[in-house]
Amino acid sequence: MSVEFAPLVMEPAYRKVAGTIGARILSRALREGERLPSETELARQFGVNRSTVREALRELESRGLVQRRAGSKLMSVSRPHHQAVAEGVSHALLLHDVTVRDVWEALSILEPPLAQTAARARTAHDLKNIGAAATAFSAERDDNEQAVHRVAEFFRALGHATHNPVLGLAQEPLLQLLEPSLRIMIDKIPQAPARIATAQRRLLEALQGRDGEAAHAWMTRHIRDFSKGYELAGIKLEMRVTSRPTHPRPRTRT
Repeated sequence: MSVEFAPLVMEPAYRKVAGTIGARILSRALREGERLPSETELARQFGVNRSTVREALRELESRGLVQRRAGSKLMSVSRPHHQAVAEGVSHALLLHDVTVRDVWEALSILEPPLAQTAARARTAHDLKNIGAAATAFSAERDDNEQAVHRVAEFFRALGHATHNPVLGLAQEPLLQLLEPSLRIMIDKIPQAPARIATAQRRLLEALQGRDGEAAHAWMTRHIRDFSKGYELAGIKLEMRVTSRPTHPRPRTRT
C-alpha cells in the first residue's frame, strides 16, 4: 500500500510578512501607537521586495492592526475598531443564513444577564449615557428609521455600562442583525415605540437603584416583547435576516 502526502501549501511572501508583524502586534511586543519602520527598512529586514512589504501592510491595515496617521509616512500599530470587528461577525452570520429566531434567542440569552451586570458595574457617567439614549428614542416621533438606531444605542449604552469589552463585542453583531426586523415591527405596530420606551424607563430605574434582579427581569420582558411584536407585525421567526443599510436615511423632520 503506497503512502500519499498532501501537497504543500505555498504561502505568498506578503502573507508571511504580514503574519510575522501581526504576531508581534498581538503579543504586545509592538504596542498601540508605535510606529513601524519604513517600507524600505522592512523590505531590507525581511529580505523581500518593497512591493511585498506594501501588500503585507495593506492586509494588516484591512484587519485594523496598523494605520497611517495624519501627517506621517509611517504605519503605526492600532487596535481594530469595535464596530469593524462586529460588522465582520454580522456579515459572516448573514452568510450562514441566520434567522430572526436565531437572533432573538441569542438576545434572550445574552441581554438579561448583561443588564444585571450593568446594574452592578455602572457609573454615574454610564447612567447619563443610558438616560440620554432613552430620551433620544422617546423624541423620535416621526422617523422610524432613526428610532431603530436609538433602540440599538440604548442596548449599546447598557453594554458599555458592564465595563466588560467581551460582552460589548458579543452584543454588537446581534444589534446589527436586529435592526432590520425591528424596523419592520416599529413601522407596522403603532404601540411598539411606547412599549419600548416603557421598558427602557424601567431598566434605567433598575440601574439607578443598582437592582440587578429588576434589570434582569425587565430585560427578559423587553426581549420577550420583541417576539410578540414580530407576531403582530407578521414577521415569521424562520425568516432569514437581511443586511441593514450601510448608512441611515437622511432625517426628514423639519
